[in-house]
Amino acid sequence: MSAESQRTHPDASVPARAFWRSLVRFEPEKIATEVAVRNTIGFTLAVALGTVLSSPSTGVIAGLGALNVSYSDGRDPYALRARRMLLTALLCGVSVALGAISAHSGIAATAVAAVWAFAAGMVVALGTAAADLGVVTLVTLVVFAAKPLPPVHALEAAAVAIGGSLIQTLLSLFLWPIRRYQPEERIIAEIYDGLAGIAKSPPQAVNAPPMTKQISDAQDSFAPLARDRSMEAERHVFLLLQAERIRLSVLNLGRLRRRIARHSGGESAAAELGRILDDASSALQLVGPCVLRTTSNCSAVTPMSDSSARITAGLLRLQAVSTAAGDAFFSALIRDARQQSDALRSQILAAAAAASGTGNDPYPADSPVAAVEGGGKPWRLRFQGWRAKLTANLSFESTVFRHAVRLAICLAVGDTLGRSLSLQRTYWIPMTIAIVLKPDFTSTFSRGVLRIGGTLAGLVLATMLFRYLHVGTVADIALMAVFTLLLRWVGPANYGIFVVAVSSLVVLLIAVTGIAPDNVIAARAMNTAIGGGLALVAYAVWPTWEKTQTRVVLAEMLDAYRAYARAVIGAYGNEPLAEVERTRVKGRRARSNAEASVGRMGGEPGVTSRQIAALNAILVHSHSFAYAFMAIEARLYRKRRDDEPAWMSGFAASVERTLSAMAEALRNPASLPSGVRYKFGDVEVPAPVIAPGGTLLEIEADRVRTSLRSLGEEIARRGWL
Repeated sequence: MSAESQRTHPDASVPARAFWRSLVRFEPEKIATEVAVRNTIGFTLAVALGTVLSSPSTGVIAGLGALNVSYSDGRDPYALRARRMLLTALLCGVSVALGAISAHSGIAATAVAAVWAFAAGMVVALGTAAADLGVVTLVTLVVFAAKPLPPVHALEAAAVAIGGSLIQTLLSLFLWPIRRYQPEERIIAEIYDGLAGIAKSPPQAVNAPPMTKQISDAQDSFAPLARDRSMEAERHVFLLLQAERIRLSVLNLGRLRRRIARHSGGESAAAELGRILDDASSALQLVGPCVLRTTSNCSAVTPMSDSSARITAGLLRLQAVSTAAGDAFFSALIRDARQQSDALRSQILAAAAAASGTGNDPYPADSPVAAVEGGGKPWRLRFQGWRAKLTANLSFESTVFRHAVRLAICLAVGDTLGRSLSLQRTYWIPMTIAIVLKPDFTSTFSRGVLRIGGTLAGLVLATMLFRYLHVGTVADIALMAVFTLLLRWVGPANYGIFVVAVSSLVVLLIAVTGIAPDNVIAARAMNTAIGGGLALVAYAVWPTWEKTQTRVVLAEMLDAYRAYARAVIGAYGNEPLAEVERTRVKGRRARSNAEASVGRMGGEPGVTSRQIAALNAILVHSHSFAYAFMAIEARLYRKRRDDEPAWMSGFAASVERTLSAMAEALRNPASLPSGVRYKFGDVEVPAPVIAPGGTLLEIEADRVRTSLRSLGEEIARRGWL
């Protein structure tokens, strides 16, 4: 068999490697120590409440309420956090009451759980936070459906669970009146620290633009500020918007430095640009402490002024190099670098003034609070948007809908099976199904393996600890606090650790009510294995393969890039910059979705190394396109904006036409003629014109054409099919 034919056949090592990576993956960026500590305190207080009231079951229910709402805690702004945690508390209370009341009839309990499971599956379309909330409330419903309660007692249990949730919520929000904007300040500080790192070492164009997720998350977090007209809110939104522009300038300067370094005699100029970027990095590192008020040098912005002076000196040296150069093209490169450096200096000074509060008017008209994506939408419009997303997914062609149907059916089967068995704690069967079953193959099977193995380890560990360390209720609560800290601290970074901790915690919670853990350890292990096995079988019988969706997700990325390119070019014709901000955010999210989809596809059986290589090549060429247009956008924020050249309208139309054709080819591969190498047309750009007063827009336009040519060639090869 030839090497080419080997590459077209499934390579078992591709999904095997991806599956192994998903098992051992440890994500330290998800560790939030202060969140874990306060969640542990909240849970411990809620459980201790039962001890004080001499009612262990009350403490267990309150503790479960606190634990459930802790998954909605985070480091984001207080307004978003409060809304999310209160909604979680309310829905968990409803699920407690509904589960306990429906438990009087096995048929009713199974039907209610199946309907709730379908809803939990559908809200995956609304994002990660909604999906997590769906799972938490579904698990709560299943657990409380194991024991019927009279309606009055069910409502009392719901009230206790909500009470525990409110304890956790109050702990998370208690600093709100004191430091209202503390989370926003921390987010801004982290972003500027990241910008300092980019300035120190600008990335290559083969990689995705850096800080994509960080800035996207910040945009989402700052949405409530659109309704906050205070000076502090305006200041933080301005700093976020300015960070976007600084990022563009830094990336553009990095590209220019590499280009200048390749030019004959450009080594000294490239070194000068390197020094400018180093000084910019030093200045950016000081913005965060100013925002957080951890330095006393902010009142006069002295550190920023010093760095600005060094940058100005560097600009003068660049101008001298430019004057001495006899090469018109090299002189234009230097002039472009000087203008971009000057823009970066102004942006850093504006950010410094806003961070320190010394600016007279640091919030210009083109950076309104409403520029934050989605921030100004009233509740009615948001609800309509959510409803539209859910309605659009009500089709068997939708991965979300198929996941919801699969989850509902599998959970109903598991719940019915559990109720027909004579084992104890059979609610662990549907509970495991709710946790394990996910929309994609890799997450489902990796979680299944980790859930079964981690549960067994957690059961054994907790049983042994209880046997040898059980000296009273206080010791039991202390053990529970340790496991709560572990699952909320390190658990988010690795699912295996999370499962061991949560399984141990559940064993101890039940032990507090008077049931010795070793009496039911075999039943719990058996039920977990049955639930995990059912989830894996359900996915195997009716899978939803990412490979059927990746093409569409890539097409959506190209559509988002097309809208971004249209907005950038429109801004040269004095159209609003707010549209550039909006489309850039959408393009960034579409790129993240595409990268995630390719990653998930790599873990599926039957995927070839050739397919993954082709999809990665498509991503690389799309990154090159994004960098080129970001460089074009960066010119919009200089003191003297370039006029729209005469050739730009033809360039814009050809970019639009080419990207549209590529997106259609990805959505409908049958439109590509077989047996021939299809061409998607070319982008219209003029030859570079280096006039004394001109710019290098033509060079960036040529980079756009080159990246789209390479992207079109990769799509036409059909290696991704």
